[in-house]
Amino acid sequence: MTEQRRRGVIDWAFDSWQGRWLLGLIVPALLAAVWAVFAEQGWLPAQLLPAPRAVWQALIETAASGDLWANTWISLARVFEGFAIGAAIGLVVGLLLGLSRQARELVDPLFLLISQIPPLGLIPLAILALGVDEAMKVSVIAWASFVPVVLNVTQGIRDVPRSLHEVAEVLTFDPWYALTRVVLPASVPAIFTGLREGLANAWQTMVAAELFASTEGLGYMITLGRQLFQFDMVLAVIVVLGVVGLVVNGALALAERRLLRWQGYAA
Repeated sequence: MTEQRRRGVIDWAFDSWQGRWLLGLIVPALLAAVWAVFAEQGWLPAQLLPAPRAVWQALIETAASGDLWANTWISLARVFEGFAIGAAIGLVVGLLLGLSRQARELVDPLFLLISQIPPLGLIPLAILALGVDEAMKVSVIAWASFVPVVLNVTQGIRDVPRSLHEVAEVLTFDPWYALTRVVLPASVPAIFTGLREGLANAWQTMVAAELFASTEGLGYMITLGRQLFQFDMVLAVIVVLGVVGLVVNGALALAERRLLRWQGYAA
């Protein structure tokens, strides 16, 4: 291969989204190969690390029975419901704290205190208050989404350059017009950062909530597989969790890129 062609391939790999995806598959492929070798050689007990083919077979069987799809949709519904509630409230609170110094001084100490509490630490309290039904799961997921959205929206609004505020004042924008045409557009990257962090927290918290108390969902399937010592099914569900989480996060990142195209933004 000539030097020019080699450099062209390298540039394509790093500059195009197809090339970046292929590069991103290298490490997972290597890990899968090492996993297969360890499992096939019996260097680790099958009960601890089932072979990839056993995990694949478990994945096919649970998908064919319909259990995998049904429980995936149940988990997704919980995540989206909790995320929608937490993100919506978080956007409002973040706007209030970002725009009002008085509100920030009043709320900041308490909010910074409670924001240090991990969402998983609230699950036992939520069970005591709400039981083990959907309300508990959705409320914990909403809290996990709420905190990062508030923090990022507040900081994003506070980081809007003073020069933009001065332009709005010179052009005599009314407060609402200045908010919607100046402040919010300049804060969109920070807002999406909060949304992505909130969605990631929601997905992780959903699994924990279902592990604690649930009779359906992907977390329940992990618990069931552990109780039945079907570790191939446990790993299959873990793979599904990773793939679905990646797809959902990718969809939000795509929306972010499209919205910020006017800035020439590239994630």
